[in-house]
Amino acid sequence: MSHVGVPRGTVRKRRSLALLTTGVLTIPVLAGCSSGSEETSRGVPQDIAPAARQAVSDGSTVNWAVDALPATFNAFQADADSATTRITGALLPALFPMDASGQPKLNPDYLESAKIIEREPKQVVLYKLNQQAVWSDGREIGAPDFVAQWRALRGKDSAFWTARNSGYERIEKIERGADDLQVRVTFSKPYADWRSLFSPLYPKEITGSPDAFNDGARTTLKNTAGPFVLRSVSKAKGTVTLARNPRWWGDKAKLDTLVFRAVAAGDRTQALADGTVDVADIDASTADRIALARRDRGNNGQPLAHGPGSETTPAAALRSWALAHGSDEEAAEIAQAAREKNRKAVVAYTAEQEGLRDFAVRKSLEPAYTQLALNGESGPLADDRVRRAVARALDREELARTVLGPLGLPAKPLGSHLALAGQPGYKDGSGALGDQNTKEAQALLADAGWTRGGAVQPPKDTKAGSEAEKKGAKGDAPGTEEDAEKEAAEGTKDDKEAKSEKAENEKKAGQAGEEEKAGKKTEQDGEGSTTEDSTTEDSTAEGEKADRASADRASEDSAASRDEGLYIVGEDNKPGAHAPAQAVSTGGVSAVHVLAPARTAAAQSAALLRQAGALGEDGAVAAQDKQPGGAAGAYAPVGTAAPAPAAAKGQLGKDGKALTLRFVLPSGPGSQSLRSVGDKIAVMLEKIGIGTEIIKVPDESYFKDHVASGAYDLALYSWPATAYPATDGRPIYAKPEPATDGSLLVEQNYTRVGTDHIDQLFDQAAAELDEKAARELMKQADARIWAAAGSIPLFQRPQLVAVDKKLANVGAFGFAAPRYQDIGFKNRQAAGSPADRKK
Repeated sequence: MSHVGVPRGTVRKRRSLALLTTGVLTIPVLAGCSSGSEETSRGVPQDIAPAARQAVSDGSTVNWAVDALPATFNAFQADADSATTRITGALLPALFPMDASGQPKLNPDYLESAKIIEREPKQVVLYKLNQQAVWSDGREIGAPDFVAQWRALRGKDSAFWTARNSGYERIEKIERGADDLQVRVTFSKPYADWRSLFSPLYPKEITGSPDAFNDGARTTLKNTAGPFVLRSVSKAKGTVTLARNPRWWGDKAKLDTLVFRAVAAGDRTQALADGTVDVADIDASTADRIALARRDRGNNGQPLAHGPGSETTPAAALRSWALAHGSDEEAAEIAQAAREKNRKAVVAYTAEQEGLRDFAVRKSLEPAYTQLALNGESGPLADDRVRRAVARALDREELARTVLGPLGLPAKPLGSHLALAGQPGYKDGSGALGDQNTKEAQALLADAGWTRGGAVQPPKDTKAGSEAEKKGAKGDAPGTEEDAEKEAAEGTKDDKEAKSEKAENEKKAGQAGEEEKAGKKTEQDGEGSTTEDSTTEDSTAEGEKADRASADRASEDSAASRDEGLYIVGEDNKPGAHAPAQAVSTGGVSAVHVLAPARTAAAQSAALLRQAGALGEDGAVAAQDKQPGGAAGAYAPVGTAAPAPAAAKGQLGKDGKALTLRFVLPSGPGSQSLRSVGDKIAVMLEKIGIGTEIIKVPDESYFKDHVASGAYDLALYSWPATAYPATDGRPIYAKPEPATDGSLLVEQNYTRVGTDHIDQLFDQAAAELDEKAARELMKQADARIWAAAGSIPLFQRPQLVAVDKKLANVGAFGFAAPRYQDIGFKNRQAAGSPADRKK
């Protein structure tokens, strides 16, 4: 399943030269409490239908969906992606893979032991290799492979095109131990995360020369050392085929072949239904369809109560039949075509549902988290008070419920940037920032100078005739101060004349009333002399009532008005948006009229849309038809007053500028849950006076062209979990440093928010060989990161995997790395389906 917002190649790049790990997918709990001790919070267990190896049959093939064919098989290159990680996991040694609790665990297939044997004067680690461990060409895995990988990745030889893995530069030398099965690694300075090194381990034939490293490992791996070997890569078919490794010394792989097949997220429902794939990451909508398919198994051929045509009422069906068989040939032809199209859709949907009955949805929490990133490089968010106000406006529990609640997963916000619930060292550090508190958030904004009237006030230091005003006079801004004073004087004069006229009218109206009472006026004259006072009072009362009602609806309407989020409603002349106020000429030339949406027109438009069936699936009017003031194309009569400016609606401003933040979100079909979270965040910020300009961009350009480049104020993206926070977390939160060309070196800190103290804590933890002490340093760093308010963790991502229900030991793995050699079909099906499922 495609994970929008997760940087390509993150797993390796996090330990690279730039230490590339963007902190985007987690949202720690702002409303959660923080304790002083390590929390015992449990993670969600993995869901893989575990079975003992003897209960799994030998043979057969499994097709596993990946987003795309890997760009490279070299996991240390910058364009390595999730497919690279998935496939190399079955082919190459991983010395310390993560277990189900998110801790690194020694892999006995490759190591007998690995430990620190000296701490002074320098740290020395001794690896004792499994004496049976060999490469697929028969050569023993040994010290030469360790040496070649160290030299390729330590960063001293620029001929190797690599995102250098951090940690390798700390190695001083690598030597053969007492025999060929021992590898002695000496560090120039202490390195706590030494277990992160040499995973995956490549043979010296690949890491020994720049050509083999840069180009040779991109398209093939001739020498491997896993339960499988690489048999073939077919770009035409979009497949990478692995076969059982005949030289594998560990538990024999249950499958004959394992095929990784490129299937786009939008095509996975069909691929599952027609048997193209057996395992696939899926979204919530596909999971719902699988659940419905299994529920409908015993419907005895009855029409499905869901899918195409299921919402057609008997009256609509009768009308359709009547039109299709009526005397109007043209109408009949159209109706028949529509009925045939619907019939085919029902047949296709029913067939898909039948195919989906063979699958189960296995779910857990992915080892990754979603975060709200606040770009602190420039603009309002460069002020830490504004960032903290944004953070304290968020109801993170509600955001977690939005994504995790419907899936039946624990909807608890994340409380740490550096560990997930269930991992050692996890602690809710959100107390360093503070709980959700609207009043406190508003106070922070006020302290930063953002006020209700600030959007219409000129800068405090602007004087008459200043350059700022001269520039404004050339554009759309009002005239000079003299013009304003002149207009104000004319307005005063007009007001006096209006008051005089009103008094005279009241006097005449009073006289008319006296005459009417005395019977001295005709009936016709009486009808024409209704008092203006009464009319004015009634209209004023109704207007005030309407204004109060409008104010109550302002927050909801403004949030719903974001349509596709490509512009700020009210700042342009797009249909349905507030037209900007324009000066009306009084010099005898034709006046420029202001078109403003009419409330009555809006109500009528919404009613017509409902009658036309233009409501969304949840019964809500489409966003573009809920824009403040009415639907697109609905305008008030000439002379209607223009809508109130942003300040009157509660949006904050300063020096004449409204407090509006660019909120960039991906627009693809697989990012719906992310957009739902974004919409809720926008509503929460609106309550404290912060406006948002939601900008939806293509998935493929979301991260590279917007997040990484800094073209955003707010963004949602994900970071994977790590067992090595001191190494993998530092580049995400390191303080940006100025480059020689004036730009910022941000490593993976795309929020551009950091401090020297945070950097120091990471450095201390990386050099601390006492694991308990290192975890305490990481907790301190996490508290500092919370306080800086550049990254707000929200929730751990859901993991939904569709799996053939006859398969065992595969599904939602959670933290743990898959054991590919254990995956297979259960024994009771060995004589049937597995053999039929070979592709």
